[in-house]
This record gives sequence, C-alpha cells and structure tokens, in this order.
Amino acid sequence: MINSGYEIDFIPVDSGEKNGDAISIRVVDNGVTSIYVIDGGTKTSGQNLVDHIKKHYGTNKVDYLINTHPDLDHISGLTVIMEQLEVKELWMHKPWEHAHKIIDDIIDNRVTVNSLTNRLHDSLKIAKQLEQMAIEKGIPVNEPFQGKKIGHFYVLSPHADWYVELIKGFNNMPASDKTSFIGEAVKKFSDTLKTVFENWNIETLTEDGQTSDKNESSVVLFGQLPNKFNVLFTADAGLKSLNMAYDYAFSKGVDLKICKFIQMPHHGGRRNVSPSLLDKLLGLKLAEGTIPTKTAFINTSKDCPEHPKKSVTNAFIRRGVKVIATNGQTKCKHWGYPAREGWVAVTPLPFNNQVEE
Repeated sequence: MINSGYEIDFIPVDSGEKNGDAISIRVVDNGVTSIYVIDGGTKTSGQNLVDHIKKHYGTNKVDYLINTHPDLDHISGLTVIMEQLEVKELWMHKPWEHAHKIIDDIIDNRVTVNSLTNRLHDSLKIAKQLEQMAIEKGIPVNEPFQGKKIGHFYVLSPHADWYVELIKGFNNMPASDKTSFIGEAVKKFSDTLKTVFENWNIETLTEDGQTSDKNESSVVLFGQLPNKFNVLFTADAGLKSLNMAYDYAFSKGVDLKICKFIQMPHHGGRRNVSPSLLDKLLGLKLAEGTIPTKTAFINTSKDCPEHPKKSVTNAFIRRGVKVIATNGQTKCKHWGYPAREGWVAVTPLPFNNQVEE
C-alpha cells in the first residue's frame, strides 16, 4: 500500500489541428487518496478518462471535477464523467448567475437580466447541462475564483470581479462598454508557414500576445503535492490572467518559480506567454547545455501541425524546462507509484533553430 505519491495523466484530445485538455490526477497523501479531473476534452476523451481512471486508479470515484472554462474541447467530456463516475464536488464557473452584475453596462437597453441570462444559457449549453447534471445528483457546484482551495490546489485566477468583466467579451454577448480583442476564434494571420532563425541567445517570442476573454477566464491552479512537488495548471490562460496569477501567488508568499511541473498554456500558443512572463513563472534564461530541472506537459493531438509553437518550446527550454507533448498519446508524470507495465520513457521536444515567424 502506497502512503504518499502522485500520478498526473494528460489524456489526448481530438486530432489534426484540434486540441483540447483532459487531465486526471491521483494523489496519495499520508495514506489518503484524492482523484482530480481537470477538464475532459471531447466526449471521446471523456470516455477515455473514465476508462483510464477505472483501469489505472482502480476506482469509479472522482473527488474533484474541475472545469477551467467552457470551451467545448475542455468541458464536453466532463458530462461523460458525470454520467459514469461518482463525483463528489464539481468546480465550474456559472456566468449566467452574474448577468445582473453586467446588465447596466450593456449598450442595448432592450436587453434584460432575464434575456441576458437566457443568452448565456444558450451559448454555453454544455456548461449549463453539466451544472444541471450535478444538481440532479445532489453534487455541490462551486465557482473556482481566486483564493479558493480545491483539495491540494489553490485557485490563483480569475478574481471574481475580473471574471464578471470577462463575461462581457464572451461569444454572442451583446455590445457593452467593453470590447473584446478577438472574441473566441483566434484568426490565422497566414495559411503559409514562414519561419525565422533562433538560437539559444536569439528569442523571437514577443510581449504583445493577446487571447480571447473566455481563454483569459481559465482557472489557473497551483498545487502542492507529496514530496514537495509544486505544480501549475494553466489551461488556456493568457498574459493578463497568468500575470495576475503570479502576482496573487507572490502576495501570499509563493514564488511560482518553485513549481517543478507546469502545463504549457493553450497547447503552446505564442499569444498566451511572453519572455517577461516566463521569466517570472520559470526563471531567467540559463546557460546553453544546462540540464533541465522542470517539466512542462502540453496536450496536443496526433500529428498536430500547429502546436506547440516552436518559439514557445524554445523559450521553455532556455529556462530549464523539459517539454513533453502528448501528440496523441497519454503521458504520465509520477512519483511514489511504480512505472506502469508497457509504458515507456517520454522523449522531450528538441530545441529548434527555425521557428514560426
């Protein structure tokens, strides 16, 4: 019987250019086991999560079911888990319950709190369905705002007040006093891939990346696991929310550079991180050839042509991080548990001298 240990599993989601997140975690701390699911990807990956938890964790229970944000490639699979496993707590945002807080900022005075609530229900049907499933099963539904504790994890972002501001920029919302940068779909600047040169000392990642308000609303989690193993889960968070997460953690006496494991934001997209942010989260650039002491996982689909961006991978590697992409296969980070039979050691992504322009 294991007294202390952890297993962090990234389950592959979708294929081709599509990516999503589906993560399960088993923690044994002083003989007490806790099971976490952070996002469930699509319904297919949700089923794969159910099967994985039953087979490798030996249980049909999930202590904490966490949805970081209501994008379909993060939330759809959670309905499968809710149907097939015994869930003790659901943590998800409920934007429809905040409609009354933003109604005065809506430009069209024909919009009412009721119509705005219904609009959010309609545009976020799977999220509303997940909440309703929990209610029918008598499972408590909590909103994961900054400062909340979820088992071994602390919510670093979003702050409740800022979340309400972000709702205004969600897709299909009426015009308000806040204009979203790009809405929910990130527009491709070019279908033709152009590359530029990088080496260890030349970094082309910029400081001006922006992502959608829904992505910025992603729950950012700091975890303290056995063996003093600190972890950071970022979902699709962008520069604003990740900087806020860092500042909040620092105000509580936690420097996130202590994290030995980090989820690369938004599948390695270059609009979600910057050199200065990575200096805060990971540490400054190291001398070339330094042995990495940290690990980053990225959930990418099989043969994904878009992610992770090579400039982002390089930026992590420069700062002492070994980068692992799922690339259509389940990847596991573990301590205290034996290696699973038939599973092989992972191969980290290489440093690239040609990166996306």
